Amino acid sequence: TGHVVYTILPIIYDVAIKNNIRPERPMAASTIGSQMGIIASPVSVAVVSLVAMLGDVTINGKHLSFVDLLAITIPSTLIGILCIGIFSWYRGKDLDKDPEFQSFIAKPENRKYVYGDTATLLNKKLPASNWLAMWIFLASIAVVASLGAFSWLRPVFDGKPLSMVLVIQIFMLLAGALIIIFTDTKPASISKNEVFRSGMIAIVAVYGIAWMAETMFGAHLEQIEGVLGSLVKEYPWAYAVVLLLVSKFVNSQAAALAAVVPLALMIGVNPAYIVASA
Repeated sequence: TGHVVYTILPIIYDVAIKNNIRPERPMAASTIGSQMGIIASPVSVAVVSLVAMLGDVTINGKHLSFVDLLAITIPSTLIGILCIGIFSWYRGKDLDKDPEFQSFIAKPENRKYVYGDTATLLNKKLPASNWLAMWIFLASIAVVASLGAFSWLRPVFDGKPLSMVLVIQIFMLLAGALIIIFTDTKPASISKNEVFRSGMIAIVAVYGIAWMAETMFGAHLEQIEGVLGSLVKEYPWAYAVVLLLVSKFVNSQAAALAAVVPLALMIGVNPAYIVASA
């Protein structure tokens, strides 16, 4: 989910510099926003996984649903993005008031380097195929969100609704296929895209990291339970610190949830703390 930011960073830079805005302001905020999207997106596996892991526990007498989690994470992440946006807006001097920047672009070669002479999307009319691809993607997200919010819409197998992990996979693959079919997208060009390459690398990396974390935690489960159990029971807020440290260690928020949440439930951490720290 977080890798989508790679595609739009050049666009953010282009729009910012063409409007005389320090590019690091929106670019820094956008990277934070992409990471927050991992836990606030209806098509994020991390969201679905957390709901599945907490499916058998109750919070205030109620089982946590897909909508309940998003009702918490979307407003909280939105507030966080607004805060980082406001903070970033005041980072550094405005370009027209920055003497160092003005002296740097005084040289023609430096000005060309900063502002560039490449094509820009500003004031450019996009072809209909671009809009169609966007609407197909947004429609697939809307369908996934609806199926997550209303479980009775999903087909039932062995007495249980179809897993949301499978729903996400089905509709994202379907959306990709429809975009290729109806927008004349060349399949050969997909593998050359930066987002595709980064995503494939992330898939391999997360598999390895999750496997390693599962092996390590499984081998030292008793010691970890003893140390973290007493710490978290004494200081419940420490769960958030543990989750942060593990996510940095395994370099994946989704893998950290898979490693830490079952352990937290096993040692008796209040599910409300788990949701609040998501």
